[in-house]
Amino acid sequence: MGVIRESKRKLDVICQHKSDGSIIPIKFRIQDDDGEWQNYLIRSYKVISGPGTYTMPNDVSSSTHTWNFECKIQVFGMEKIVRLFYNGYDNYWKIQFIR
Repeated sequence: MGVIRESKRKLDVICQHKSDGSIIPIKFRIQDDDGEWQNYLIRSYKVISGPGTYTMPNDVSSSTHTWNFECKIQVFGMEKIVRLFYNGYDNYWKIQFIR
């Protein structure tokens, strides 16, 4: 199993789209640096921002079609926090590894 060094990259996400327009991320998979797919179950999540204008703590602005989620996953038995970004306009997901 290889490592994932790149901070932001595209990934595959399984999520639930609810009738009220909200999104629940369930699990994702991403390719590591060796090209192998790694699957992660999202243990818990928090919506950081939904559609609309939002400025994050590091002064990065989010556009009206972007969802930001802070998610807890388990990697080698340790809890890690990642941030998932969903671009509803272009229909793709990106990830940022926090800790």
